[in-house]
Amino acid sequence: MGGMKGEGEIGSCVRKAVESYFNDLDGEKPCALYDMVIRCIEKPLIELALNHTQGNQTRAAEVLGLNRNTLRKKMQDLGIS
Repeated sequence: MGGMKGEGEIGSCVRKAVESYFNDLDGEKPCALYDMVIRCIEKPLIELALNHTQGNQTRAAEVLGLNRNTLRKKMQDLGIS
C-alpha cells in the first residue's frame, strides 16, 4: 500500500516540473524531454538507494530492481562514487 502513495507523490512532482518546463519554453521547441527527465531523477534516486543501504551496492541494486553491474555502470556514467 505504501508504494502506491509514494508513486503518486513522485508522479505529482514530475508532473509539476514538466508542466513548469513547458510553461517556461516561451515559444521554443522542447527537445529530448524523456532523456532530460530520466537524467534528473536517476542520480538522486541511485544516491538515495546507496544511502539507504549504507553504500552496499548489491543491496542498492536489489532495492532499485537493477542488476549490480547495471548499477555500477550507471554510477560511473553519473559520477557517483
